[in-house]
Amino acid sequence: MKIGYLGPSGTYSEEAAYQYRPDAEMVAYPSIPAVVDAVEKREVDRCVVPIENSLYGAITDVLDFLVRTDDIFIAGELAIPIDHCLMARPGTALADIKVVYSHPQSLGQSRRYLESTLSHAQAIASLSNAQAVIDMRESDTTAGAIAPRRAAEIYGAEIIAEAIQDNPNNYTRFVVLDDSDRPPTGRDMTSVAFRFSEDEPGLLYRALGVLRENSINMVKIESRPTGERLGRYTFLIDMEVHRADPVGVQTIEKLREMSSWFKVFGSYPRMAAPPIRA
Repeated sequence: MKIGYLGPSGTYSEEAAYQYRPDAEMVAYPSIPAVVDAVEKREVDRCVVPIENSLYGAITDVLDFLVRTDDIFIAGELAIPIDHCLMARPGTALADIKVVYSHPQSLGQSRRYLESTLSHAQAIASLSNAQAVIDMRESDTTAGAIAPRRAAEIYGAEIIAEAIQDNPNNYTRFVVLDDSDRPPTGRDMTSVAFRFSEDEPGLLYRALGVLRENSINMVKIESRPTGERLGRYTFLIDMEVHRADPVGVQTIEKLREMSSWFKVFGSYPRMAAPPIRA
């Protein structure tokens, strides 16, 4: 079993991949598009990718991939607690840091700390948190990086500050992508996407009414531009039902009838809600 993840070693994606399947061979890729492309080409059996963060929202690269692919499905989900550390080369003083590298999501999740403590430093985006540590080490100027604690151990960095994220209840939801989804377990989630050919009042309201009529809990709703023209959107919904359950079959059939385009991203075991951290 080969599992693809956003590398290099030391990312939260690697942690999620090991939590999902510790016995698998892990294969690192330099970007999220490269990871999902690898599973689509079957270079790896599955991949584990971030799809949303509790503070910073959706990972649009993954959502857009799910909209366009016909061969890959969501087969699982898990949540990883996010604890950002500020690190630098050993002996670096906080006041001397002139640039800070990290993944754009991590920079956004640590905005308050950056504004209050490192307002003198320039924030620069890296392809991943672990790559940020490599960028920091290779920088010509005095630099810091925001990354997981393990990245400091791997790359020989010194941790200057811990838990610098804006909120202690910072979790990233990861999904497992495979060439098929999973059978019913009795506690499942189904992710779907749909769009309408015409724009008129009440279309989305009527679509969501199908879930209410069938007593299905909607966990999340998201929208993404279709790319066709301004003002046209694809709606993405996570709902607590399996597509093979009788009520799931009925709900999906009604939503499909109401839509000009409809797709099931997959049905998969629903994870337990992560604990609230003080």
